[in-house]
Amino acid sequence: MLQVRTSPDQSWDIDYQPKGAIAVNGEPFTWDIVALGQGRYHVLLEGRSYSAEVVGADYATKTFQLKIDGRLLDVQAKDRFDLLLDKLGMSNATASKVNELKAPMPGLIVDIRVEPGQTVQKGDPLLVLEAMKMENILKAPTDGTVGSIKVTLRDNVTKGQVLVQFS
Repeated sequence: MLQVRTSPDQSWDIDYQPKGAIAVNGEPFTWDIVALGQGRYHVLLEGRSYSAEVVGADYATKTFQLKIDGRLLDVQAKDRFDLLLDKLGMSNATASKVNELKAPMPGLIVDIRVEPGQTVQKGDPLLVLEAMKMENILKAPTDGTVGSIKVTLRDNVTKGQVLVQFS
């Protein structure tokens, strides 16, 4: 059982069996899908043809961005375990708070793009680390507030060294 949601008021319960039978909201679902490569598909449903593409996928949060006939669609999936956690009021039990950003490799800090007290969102650039003659933008792993910056411009850092702490 899988629940797929495209908005707070639009969701579908999908039940799939080992032999390939699929039911959506308790009704049989018949379609034909052909993979075209690189996350692109051709779908035939009820005599109508669709082009589908997986634009983005975050498997940890089970969220996906699809493009169906040129329209972007954000999709969230929940399996039976996610639904059970929701029912028990423990939907955030698997979320862990990230308290620090560590250097993924040794290198040189060539840019600091945040300051203590600044609010950041997941994916915002924090620092630029030069390693092996390449500049790597280190991004915020989650939403939060920068508590302190543990490095200064032109510091050499080692792998695993704490660079930024979040409050």
